[in-house]
Amino acid sequence: MGYSYRQAGVDIDAGNQAVELMKPAVKRTLRPEVMGGLGGFGGLFALNLKKYPEPVLVSGTDGVGTKLKLAFQMNRHDTIGQDAVAMCVNDILVQGAEPLFFLDYLAVGKLVPEQVAEVVGGIAKGCELTGCALIGGETAEMPGFYAEGEYDIAGFAVGAVNRPDLIDGSQIKEGDVLIGLASSGFHSNGYSLVRKVFAPDLWDKVYPELGETLGEALLRPTRIYVKSVLPLLEKRQILGMAHITGGGLTENIPRILPEGFGVTIDRSAWQVPALFKLLQTMGEVAEEEMLRTFNMGIGFVLIVHPQDVEEIQGQLRAAGEVSFVFGEVQGQSKGVNYR
Repeated sequence: MGYSYRQAGVDIDAGNQAVELMKPAVKRTLRPEVMGGLGGFGGLFALNLKKYPEPVLVSGTDGVGTKLKLAFQMNRHDTIGQDAVAMCVNDILVQGAEPLFFLDYLAVGKLVPEQVAEVVGGIAKGCELTGCALIGGETAEMPGFYAEGEYDIAGFAVGAVNRPDLIDGSQIKEGDVLIGLASSGFHSNGYSLVRKVFAPDLWDKVYPELGETLGEALLRPTRIYVKSVLPLLEKRQILGMAHITGGGLTENIPRILPEGFGVTIDRSAWQVPALFKLLQTMGEVAEEEMLRTFNMGIGFVLIVHPQDVEEIQGQLRAAGEVSFVFGEVQGQSKGVNYR
């Protein structure tokens, strides 16, 4: 008897079952511009040219990194998909774009329909929190490529902004103010160091300063800022934005500054969350290393004129965001200076 694809490790029927299980979650993300449904060779999206008469498409792609290892070892797969969405949509938001649609790539060693549906359910939730549509994806079963129970995930987001509304930081001047939006934890960066400091035998431990198990705190998904920030763009009060990912505050803020400008950050302007302090203490991590690796409790940064700070913070508060005025743009300076 000859070999079958199933005997080689790829189960087409399990793949079809996974698609059926994920359909309700995907359906909840759909927007009016979406054409067709799951199962086509390509996802279809009809751009609204009345809303975007001078459209510029902004795209982003990212993964989740070694945070996936926590999901595997804790056998919890419902949050990691939101991380994949957040890392992409927060990036394209920086340039003033509204995320329109998202696609995912999920590669597994052995396809377990319930596990795949759980991961994609997290992706769908991230899309709902963003307001973008999940219009397609790929689930690849690759026997022998991944360890049992493990997988990798990547996301791809596309957004749109009218050309005159693109935000590139070119209008930033000396004296403009930095507003930081609180993060939900480490987000999806620095987990190789996190796992080095926090061994798996600590993940079930409840630390009083955290108020939950360490594992729950570490697996908390990346915060999505899209619905809170997009309304702020309508008044054109935002001069620049930064998504604080790998590289922390130190590396990401300068990416949006015009040549010849830097920022001074007041470290006393916000309270660094207990999770970061715990890692720094237990791992004996230097302050400079913390600042260039982690978001330190600030996941997204807005740069605005001083006269607009109060109004913008009021809108952020109404949207459920915690924000901090924590720095200022300096001329004749470079990079990030802390005091």
